[in-house]
Amino acid sequence: MTKLIRVLVAKPGLDGHDRGAKVVARALRDAGMEVIYSGLRNTPEEIVNIALQEDVDVIACSILSGAHNTLLPKIKEILIEKGADDILFVAGGVIPADDIPFLKEKGVAEVFTPGTSSQITIDYIKANVKLNSEE
Repeated sequence: MTKLIRVLVAKPGLDGHDRGAKVVARALRDAGMEVIYSGLRNTPEEIVNIALQEDVDVIACSILSGAHNTLLPKIKEILIEKGADDILFVAGGVIPADDIPFLKEKGVAEVFTPGTSSQITIDYIKANVKLNSEE
């Protein structure tokens, strides 16, 4: 049996708007992935702990609050501290183009901005997740 890609869709920080995250979660699910949704207002520590407890392959953070340059690098730092740097870490939301190089330098693998089709996100995840059954 083929292992499904497990994705944690998470909302870091105080951002209370989650429609986009729910749209992405549904698209990933419809593409055959297992999706865990964290709910709103998670700390970086909570996101990493959920990811580890759920044994996910991907963390996909949706962020609209403007705190992306603080919260996303913190998530990556905690992943490294916990020895979970092999989890693919992507983000999406209202993130200015000028901030994307910084986020990638800090360990966010890809950033999806408003208007990105769900298929682009799905294809990126499928191309970049290495499942144990395929190794």
